[in-house]
Amino acid sequence: MRGRRLRRWAIALALAGGGVLAAAAPAGADLAGETALAERYAPVVRLVEQAEECGYGEPYRPLDVDVLFGQSTVALRGPWSSADLVRIGPSAEDLADGRYEYHLDFPGNPLHPGCGYQRWADRITGGTPPTVYAHVATDPGHPGKLALQYWFFYAFNDFNNTHEGDWEMIQLVFDAPDAAAALATPPVEVGYSQHEGAERAAWGDPKLEVVDGTHPVVHPAAGSHANFFEDALYLGSSGSQGVGCDDASSPSVEIRPVVKVIPSDPAAARAAYPWIAFEGRWGELQTAFYNGPTGPNLKRQWTEPIAYAETWRERSYAVPAGGLLGTDATDFFCSALRTGSDALRRTVDQPDRMLLVLGVGLAIGLYAVRRTRWRPAAPLRVSRRRAWGQILAAAARMYLGRWPLFAGIGLALLPIAGLIALLHWLVLGARSVLGIDMDGESGGLLATLSVAAGATLTLAAVGLVQAATARALAAVDEGRPIDPLRAYALALRRLPRLLGAVALAVAAVVLLGATVVLLPLAVWLAGRFALVAQVVELEGGTVPGALRRSSGLVRGRWWKVAWLVVAGAGIVLALGPLVGMVLILATEAPFALVNIVAGVVYALALPFVALTTAYVYHDAAVSDAIEPRQEASRLPSELPA
Repeated sequence: MRGRRLRRWAIALALAGGGVLAAAAPAGADLAGETALAERYAPVVRLVEQAEECGYGEPYRPLDVDVLFGQSTVALRGPWSSADLVRIGPSAEDLADGRYEYHLDFPGNPLHPGCGYQRWADRITGGTPPTVYAHVATDPGHPGKLALQYWFFYAFNDFNNTHEGDWEMIQLVFDAPDAAAALATPPVEVGYSQHEGAERAAWGDPKLEVVDGTHPVVHPAAGSHANFFEDALYLGSSGSQGVGCDDASSPSVEIRPVVKVIPSDPAAARAAYPWIAFEGRWGELQTAFYNGPTGPNLKRQWTEPIAYAETWRERSYAVPAGGLLGTDATDFFCSALRTGSDALRRTVDQPDRMLLVLGVGLAIGLYAVRRTRWRPAAPLRVSRRRAWGQILAAAARMYLGRWPLFAGIGLALLPIAGLIALLHWLVLGARSVLGIDMDGESGGLLATLSVAAGATLTLAAVGLVQAATARALAAVDEGRPIDPLRAYALALRRLPRLLGAVALAVAAVVLLGATVVLLPLAVWLAGRFALVAQVVELEGGTVPGALRRSSGLVRGRWWKVAWLVVAGAGIVLALGPLVGMVLILATEAPFALVNIVAGVVYALALPFVALTTAYVYHDAAVSDAIEPRQEASRLPSELPA
């Protein structure tokens, strides 16, 4: 009976306090004990290092919210519209009356943040140490248990859902009725907030690093500030995990924030920190998930911390450092979501402009599809002229009609892919290689060389698939027996010239592109050299001669070749990562398996790109061989036998 009266008293006092809902706070709570407990378990925070201003990494530190008050660049606005100005430079007392659905407004546009928020945060926090707010809380539904919470406030959330202000927290749970008892016993578990959910670890769990016996280490992800136990890249595919990629990887910067204790007694909390009663948003009012967040006092974990702990999940899902076929699917997942989020944000910010761009792109695509011919799609008698639609249709019919042959050519890439993955794992996944420290400058050079070697092997493998496919297509067209091994055996006869021509073409394109100013020329040159593998295999000649011949075949047909070979290849080769992305979102498959599946799909799709390129080569060769002075309408469709 007495317990029920205490709970009613605490709730009534909390409501009278304008939103400070510390349920079932014990009368005369021991602030000294709460402070001692908060200091004993103060977290060690390791933020992703930002090497230069506005560069990649975590620029924001958990800040003391007092720096916001009286700040002339901060506005308090009303609930009626985003333009309802109540006060410039509000004080903490201005928030003490609750101000339901009011919001603080920082300088900048959260839908187009640039570097403005970082510079603003650096300006207002200059000389102020990073700060966390500790809060000891009990739960009426779980007597005998105690929660110690640490709340972090960041000036800006730079994740997929960019917004001003960001409140995050970690929580330690004790089998103790109050702070004094908790000082005599270790925590039983810890929970780290991550988007809408949280991850748990038992005290003593190997994944929980503890400094000096009591201070848990937390790794906030760059931009999102989701808290993780270990430094890694994490993928989420649900609301509780966050849909996207949280990067909490090393190198990191370690900070030990100052701890300020918000008393568990509601009246004392409001007296010490009037802003804790605020019922509005700590950031600009925006559409949907671009809104600024509400404060700790409006979160479930503030009033029901132990019930909240029952919803924690056991683990988060980190991206493997490598695998049999690398990390194409997970890398694509991260970049695709980032690109999609940027596009959505720009659409919300400037809907008219984005809709116009999308409409123009769709109109151009539909026009191109309607202008080309798709039939007849004869895959045999390859030496004939074809419209670009007929080239795609012929390549598809040839692949599907003889899929064991061309799938076998693609799957032969798997050993090379495995070799590349092994090379990266040996170099990038080890602390030292051949006595070279991977953390030093020499290690950086070795890592760069390994990436370069992997890229070289990849380009050689792609060139070899192009050559073997061209040989297989010629054999099929002539009615000769052919299989994947025979196709590769034929291609290997001219391997030195093939590798030389591919290497020279890639080097020229890369060097021009590296200048940025000559990037358009590099793109143009990439189109001119697109047929070099087919020229080497089917015509022979020297390396310079193959490059000249490819350039001559493409002359006057650059757009057709570029569209089919470059753009078409990009779309088809994205198929593997797209399949991986679907698996990530729709299944619980391990990421290592997802990457393997995506790699296999990529290997199976590559011969279709090679077939398309081979048909483009034959189209260009026929057109080049026919007398160019004749009118196009009078040209024969193929060379005479």
